[in-house]
Order: sequence, then structure tokens, then C-alpha cells
Amino acid sequence: MTRILLAIVFLTSAIAQAQLVGKVTDTKNNPLPFVNIYLKDSYKGTTTNDNGNYKLTISETGQYQVIFQFLGYKTVTKTINATSLPHVLNVTLQEESVSLDEVVLNNGEDPAYRIIRQTINNRRLNLEKNSAYTADFYSRGIWRVEDLPEKILGQEVGDFDGALDSTRTGIIYLSETISEIAYQKPDNFKEKIIASKVSGNDNGFSFNSAQDANFSFYENTIDINAAIVSPIADNALNYYKYKLDGVFYEENKLINKIKVTPKRPKDRVWEGFIYIVEDDWQLYGTELTTTGTAIQVPMVTKLIFKQNFKFDTKTDSWVKRSQTIDFGFKFLGFQGDGQFIAVYSNYDFKPQFSENTFSNEVLLFTENANKKDSIFWKGTRPVPLTNEELKDYIKKDSIQELRKSKKYLDSVDAVSNKLRVLDPITGYTYKNTYNKWRLNYEGIIPGINFNTVQGWNAAAGLQYFKWYDENQTEWLSIYGDATYGISEDRLRFTGGITKNFNRTNRLRLSLFGGSKVQQFNANEPISPIVNTVSTLFFERNYMKVYELNHAKIAYSQELFNGLRLFTNAGFEQRKPLFNTTDYVTIPNDDVSYTSNNPINSSDFDNAAITEHELFKTTISAAITFGQKYMTYPDGKYNLGNNKYPALNITFENGLGASNKDYNYSQLKASVYQSINTGNKGEFAYRLKGGTFFNGENISFVDYQHFNGNQTRIGTSSNYTNVFNLLPYYQLSTNKNYFEGHLEHDFKGWILGKIPGVNQLNFNLVAGAHLLSIENNKPYSEFSVGIDNLGIGNFRFLRLDYVRSYYNGNSDGAFVFGLKFLGFLD
Repeated sequence: MTRILLAIVFLTSAIAQAQLVGKVTDTKNNPLPFVNIYLKDSYKGTTTNDNGNYKLTISETGQYQVIFQFLGYKTVTKTINATSLPHVLNVTLQEESVSLDEVVLNNGEDPAYRIIRQTINNRRLNLEKNSAYTADFYSRGIWRVEDLPEKILGQEVGDFDGALDSTRTGIIYLSETISEIAYQKPDNFKEKIIASKVSGNDNGFSFNSAQDANFSFYENTIDINAAIVSPIADNALNYYKYKLDGVFYEENKLINKIKVTPKRPKDRVWEGFIYIVEDDWQLYGTELTTTGTAIQVPMVTKLIFKQNFKFDTKTDSWVKRSQTIDFGFKFLGFQGDGQFIAVYSNYDFKPQFSENTFSNEVLLFTENANKKDSIFWKGTRPVPLTNEELKDYIKKDSIQELRKSKKYLDSVDAVSNKLRVLDPITGYTYKNTYNKWRLNYEGIIPGINFNTVQGWNAAAGLQYFKWYDENQTEWLSIYGDATYGISEDRLRFTGGITKNFNRTNRLRLSLFGGSKVQQFNANEPISPIVNTVSTLFFERNYMKVYELNHAKIAYSQELFNGLRLFTNAGFEQRKPLFNTTDYVTIPNDDVSYTSNNPINSSDFDNAAITEHELFKTTISAAITFGQKYMTYPDGKYNLGNNKYPALNITFENGLGASNKDYNYSQLKASVYQSINTGNKGEFAYRLKGGTFFNGENISFVDYQHFNGNQTRIGTSSNYTNVFNLLPYYQLSTNKNYFEGHLEHDFKGWILGKIPGVNQLNFNLVAGAHLLSIENNKPYSEFSVGIDNLGIGNFRFLRLDYVRSYYNGNSDGAFVFGLKFLGFLD
């Protein structure tokens, strides 16, 4: 009965709203999905859905020529005389019989190579043909899961608003977008979203966007986490083997079907078929597959791109009509798949752009874009819903109001609010979703660590979080934490309150303070967990700390696009701390701990600082040149701009110190940029510099400290902000300084070409680092390493050999990168 009802709903909605409807099948009556359907000599078109159904809006009765085009099948043109609307037109397509009868073969090279060379020679010309246009864009995205566990890594997964059946299988995301797009080469893009729909959420916004779907195989590489070499790139012959599979005609155009095979399967490459138009040397279609290994996202099991093009007589070029991206994934015992489809129509290749057409705003939503009713969607949606999608909309939309009700939300909260045996030590959250607040208790287990000042220590915290709208754009957080060190027998408290006002300029105010143990380097270059292991098992207590008692106020806001301001000011009292324990995991008579003095680690009697107070103010400006952004109804989402470096300028000032020598000022700046170098990997650099005013006799706390590393353990995703062999405080300074970091991740460009090694999917990484301080000799490091180490889906490891040079001495060591620790801090 359910299927019958779904069919009735589909047919009545299609007939009521669409003027030309029907179904496309093959000769065995199997439905054909994503067949291109368009009116001849026009940009008006659509595609079939997974069930082979389609609908195409035509404005009035009359005679039309309707073209049905699908890769692997003969193109059919139907002439209809629509005397009344709606008009039903069902079509059967026959498989294209490709042959090599008309191909002149010789005993040497496969003829595919001639075709590929011609297409490569015309690559730039073909890019220029579509260098500016406007178009209508439609996209639909769907994600499905199978056998989803109830918990992942101990966290409740939920049922995705009723999406999962008894086997925890179903659609977890379904959305649609209708938009108007404008493009101008090389990178001007603007998208105005007219309508957005998310299944089961009438206040949601689809994240499908035209720019994210803008993939062109005429570019040398297609960037999908990694840069995948196009089969018609300038250097494609170094990566692929080609074979002419056959030819066929599209009207008077000869189409070559070419099989594409990687020379080295572990390269960043595609595999499948491309269709090239003879003499035009343009793409007719693509059916290309890559893998999670190639894009270095191991959980992805497949990634299939299909593109279809039609000939446009006005521009004498083949333009993209539709694109489908199918993917599969498998991770932590569950799997799933999904699909994103895109349909382009109503092209204008001679747009009249003004100076104001393009700006840094690349996407915006029209008013009430997510409030369009079902009548609008039935009349506007170019690709009909499948039975599965229609069922998902009906189910989720019908229970949407129920799931917003107080009774339902309270019942869900009642289940999650149950206290479990281990919650008092691991943590607990109490929710009142209907009234938009939750209370979170952070247990002591995640916060247990060891250092020689506090001994074994643990922290626990309590946070009240209140939000004021469904998307949590405005919220209030009140928190308090307590830390107790057993050896020093000292309990410390910190707390604060933060109000976030919106998600547009992100105005945020905070008031916080308390007493805590603070590393001299406020960037905390050694994490508590790494220090715990290093101290207990290797007797290397590198963490050096002092007691900070403070009360501060902070403010941050984006003043205008690309400029965000951060300020904080308040009172600080700094007190020295000393070791209170020589506990080790394996007792011995010669415990070799160092003191807590970062200036002289062998001095156990004197501290690096004396007790003092001052008022400290910090003002920072984060500048992103040419920052691109998206405007959603609930806020502004910044995208950055990789064409330019990000600049940070900070002014730091200490005044009113209990010791007047401690009053000082520091001005510092940094730039960072990550540059995509195509299939050759990614290059990143970070440059920093600063100068002190009246800094001759300041407290060691206020020195400029550099992120060193003595543990031989790396915890960051890249090393552009750390010196991996520099002792933590050896070169701390109150003088002028400059530091620079360069790193290039070759992303398989080198190792992927070495037989045997390329099977491992490792990345070669090289880096260089320099530190220059006034009146001091420079310190430098050079490194070479291997990234993307691990097993299966878990590749969070890295290994580098680092060589340092300072003051005539050289040292070398291996650094083991445990990148997952960076996520745990």
C-alpha cells in the first residue's frame, strides 16, 4: 500500500506541475537514471532520476524537438506536437554499438593517443570558450548508512530524527538547492540560492553549492582533498595509458570512446572512460572513478564522476548539462553511500557583468529561501524525486513538528539524561532541549596527568550552556573548573562567562579568571599527556610552569569582512613554583628530574621569576586579504582566500607592575599561507617577527618564547609552527627576533612513482626552519620525513629526520608524529 500511495503522490504532483513528463528505459524495460533531456537549440533541460522518471517544463503548447542523451546509448530526438498539457512522452533508448570499423589502425601506437594529444593541445582553448557565463543550477544530495552502531567511540549517535530503521539503516541526509550562478574566469564566482530544502528540517539550509560542484577536467588537476591529475592534463601522458574502445556518431559528430588506465594505480589518478568529439577535441562525456587511497581519505571506498555535455551552436562548444558524483564509505564497522547530482540550464555565455557583479561574497540566500512550500518544489524541481527520496520527505516532514514538541524532546532528553555508573568520573551531560539549555559535567578521568610540580593532578569542570535560537547563533556559556595536585596538596579554581551575540560579525564578550598552573610559554608547546609519559617513563620533566592568578575581560568581533579584532585586558599575579615530587614509575636510586627553572634547569633553589603583579593588555588583528564568504540567513561563514597570506598583528602591553622594570610593550606579526601546487602537493610557510619596547628587565613570563620540542614527539598536522629539536626555553628572548618555517608535502608526487613504495600511499615531506635573534647566532633546522603512515583508515602517523644547526654545533634525531594527539588536546 505504501508503494501505491507513493506512486500516486508522484504521478499527481508530476502531472499537476510539469508540462512534459515520462519515463526513460532501456530495451529490457530497465529505468535509466540521469539521462540528459533537453529541447533542441535551447538551454532548457532536465535529467531523469534513479527510477528513470523525468519532467520538463515547457511554456506553451506547440511542436518541440526533445533530445534524450545518455552515455553508452544512442541519442534519440523525438518530435512532439503538444496540443494539450501535460504531455506524456515515454522513451526507450538502445545501447550504442561502438566499433572500430572506421578507425585506421596501424601496427604502432593506439589511435587513442592521437586523440588525447589533440585534446591536450586544445585544453586551454576549451577552457576559454566557457570563460564567462550565467546559468540556473539545481543540485540534490543524499547520504545513506548501513548498520550504523548506536555508539561511536563511546558517543551516542542517535537515530537521525527517525531516519534509521530497525537495522539502523537509512537516509541520514537529503537536500536540494535551486540557484542562479555567475562565473568569470579565472575565479570570480557568485551564487544566489533561490530555494533550499533539507528533509526533516524546515529551518535548515542545504550545503549543496554550485562552486563545490564546479569540477572541470579541462583543468590540469581536480582538487578533491588531493589534486587528481586529469586524463587530458598537459602532463597526462606521464600518468595514463589509453585505448580506443570504439566510436559512434552523435548526428554528424564522431565520438571517440577512450579507456583510461593509470600507469601507476597508486598515483593521484582516475580510471574509466572519457568520450571525445573528433575534430572539436572537446569532451562529450566522462565516466571516471578514483579511490579513497588516491585522495588520501581512506574511509572512501569509491568516488565516481559522470559528466554529460551537449553541443551549443551559439558558442560552437560542448557545454556541461549534468554531473553526478557517487561515493561510498566504510569506517568503524559501518558503511554507506551517497550521491550528488547537478543540473545546469539556461546558460548565457555572453553575460553583461558590471563592476558590482562579483565581490568577496560568493554565496547568498534570498529571503525565505528555505520556506518554499511543496507546491513550489513540485513545479520547479527539474529532476523528479525517486520513490526512496519521496518516502523520506513524507516520513520526516510528517514527524517534524512532533519532534519539536516539548513532550517528544523531554522524552529524548529523559533517555540521554540517565546517570550511568562511570559518569561521576568520566563526565555527564543533562539536557533540556525544549528550553534550549544543557549542563555539562566534565569528569576527572580525561584530565588526570602528572608533572613534578603538582604530582598526580586531576581536573573537573561544570558548564552551563544556553542557546537562544534553533541554529545556536546566539548563546551564553558559564563555566567553572577545579584542579587538584596531590603532591603539592593545592586546589585551584578557574571560571568564566562568555556571551556570543550572533554568527554574522561574531561579537563575543568574556569575563574570566581564577588560579591555575600555567606554562611559561602560553602556547603550551608540550601537552599534558605527552609530558606525563615523558616524565614518568623517561624522567624528562620538560614542562616548566608558574602560578597565574588572574581576572580578565575579553572582546572579539569582525569589524568588517577580512578584519577580526581580539582584545583582552586584566590583572595578573605570577608566583614561582617548585618541584614537589620525584615520583617515577619504576623506582630507582638516581632520579634525574630537572628543576622547574626554565632558565637554569639544574637550579633547584632559585626560581626563574619572583612574585609580582601587573595589568596586561593584548590587542590582535587577524587580517585575511580578499576573504571570500557565504551569507546564510543565520550568519556569515568565512572561507578565507588561499591566494594571499593571512596576517596577524599583535600589540602586547604590561603596565602598573609591582616592579616598574616589568612594564613593557611588544609588537609582533605573523603571516601564514598554504599554497596548492597541483599534483605536486602543498607548500606552506609561516613567518613571524617582533620587537620589544622597554623590555630590558622584564619578567621571564613576558619574554618571547618559541615553540620548541624535546620529546621527539610531534602532535600537529604540519610543522610550520614548531622547532622540533630546539630546547623549549633555550632561546627565549626580550630582543628583536624573526622566525620562519617552510614545509612542502609532496602528496605522493615523488613516492607514488617508485615501484613497491607507491603501494604504501606514503607522502614525502620536507621542511626548513630558521630562528634569528638580535645579538645571537641563528638557529636552523632541516627535515625530511614520511607522512600518511598508518594502517587502513587510520593514518595519523608521521616520521621525520630533523637536523639542527646552532652556534657551530649540529644535532640530529627522528621525530615521531602522533597527529591524533593534536585532536585530543
